[in-house]
Amino acid sequence: MKLHELSRAGRAPALPFAVELADAAGTATLSMERLLRVLPGQRYVGVGEWRGRTVLAKLLVGDRAARHFQRELNGARLLAEQQLTTPLLLVDGLTEGEGGWLLFDYLEGAESLWDAWRAVEGEPPLSEAQTVVLGEALAAIAGLHAKGLWQADLHLDNLLRHDGQLYLIDGGAVQAETPGQPLSRARVLENLGVFFAQLPAGLEPFTEELLVYYLLANGEHALPLEALLKEVAKVRRWRLRDYLGKIARDCSLFSARIGAFGLRVIRRDAAATLAPLLDDPDAAIAQGSLYKNGGTATVAGAERDGRKLVIKRYNIKGFGHWLKRFWRPSRAWHSWVEGNRLDFLGISTPKPLAVIENRWCWLRGRAWLITEYAAGQDIIARFQPYLAGSPPEEELLALDRLFTALLRERISHGDLKGHNLFWDNGRWLLIDLDAVRQHRSPARFARAYARDRARFLRNWPADSALYRLLDQRLPQAPDARTED
Repeated sequence: MKLHELSRAGRAPALPFAVELADAAGTATLSMERLLRVLPGQRYVGVGEWRGRTVLAKLLVGDRAARHFQRELNGARLLAEQQLTTPLLLVDGLTEGEGGWLLFDYLEGAESLWDAWRAVEGEPPLSEAQTVVLGEALAAIAGLHAKGLWQADLHLDNLLRHDGQLYLIDGGAVQAETPGQPLSRARVLENLGVFFAQLPAGLEPFTEELLVYYLLANGEHALPLEALLKEVAKVRRWRLRDYLGKIARDCSLFSARIGAFGLRVIRRDAAATLAPLLDDPDAAIAQGSLYKNGGTATVAGAERDGRKLVIKRYNIKGFGHWLKRFWRPSRAWHSWVEGNRLDFLGISTPKPLAVIENRWCWLRGRAWLITEYAAGQDIIARFQPYLAGSPPEEELLALDRLFTALLRERISHGDLKGHNLFWDNGRWLLIDLDAVRQHRSPARFARAYARDRARFLRNWPADSALYRLLDQRLPQAPDARTED
């Protein structure tokens, strides 16, 4: 295949494929065996073989290939010139009308710090294992900054462990202020804000403690904590807006078909498993385990390829009900948005996998939401043996973390009865997100949170020891006198 043909190959070109590329020794074939990242019609990154050697290949095609190639090449050279640990660039080239290529030494068996983090993220905040991962990352970032460089797209996936060393990758995001001289304080704060904003918000109280690992490797500047936290908050707001934009369009994370006669959005990593179900969700409900069959909603369990799912259909009871619903986003769509919001913010909920709306000339009808299955007990069943005593401390601490997160993000649930809170693998999961809302107004949030807290406590008798324990333990609503 010619390199330019990749611009028409779409998201999933057939593998393996061969591309003819040139270097100083002449033309040779790159055999691409595995794709790691694809931006259709623009960028294909994967593992292949070149002149008998395994390489990490970045193939850049399309109208902006030259610009993207130069950015990648400049970043890779900056890292190498400043003697930072980075994979060796073996071959690069750019052909007008074809595209560009960069072939790097492939680090067999390397582990990204993102994978290392995922293995320990379920541990209590800033556990020893978490500290090791984040300390490594901050030391590497400090080394980058000490050389006058920064990575605009700074995240744990751009740091690889290999043979006892930490490698910096993704030169396309590497930029320089004055190479060889320490980065300015303003740029350091901005870049660290990007890094800390991608960590769970529950780690924010430990920011100062983590910052020590950076300062041990690069003490060029005093870094005021308040200024750093402002940068973190700014980036978090941007990242959330950006992510919520992606859940409504076709992109690398989601497959979306949205039009006047229907809406269907699905996570790409679940598309193959769910495709038959999405073609006829009602048949899956009929064949599944019925949990609820009410007038406004029907809920059933299903299983696909060993994966347990929940399908919730939002019904239209009649013409009068349709008149109230057709003009506004469906409850399925609202739950899809809020489920993704909670998941992004680190507030546990069954992962939303797909959403469907029936439409006729944009007028909405029935809708379906498909999520992962919450396998644990609800909190009423879980705490029933402890009405006269105290539940396990692990479960109380997880409850503390949940309510703290709701307060931090100004999120109200709207129906916090015990059947909407499930214990699963050391965490409490929120379900039934039809009324979930993130508030801009502190006063309105305070009132909504107070209602949530009161509804939650009503799950148990007011004269029980459990009620008194939870009432004493759970944070109170913030000052509701704050003006809107």
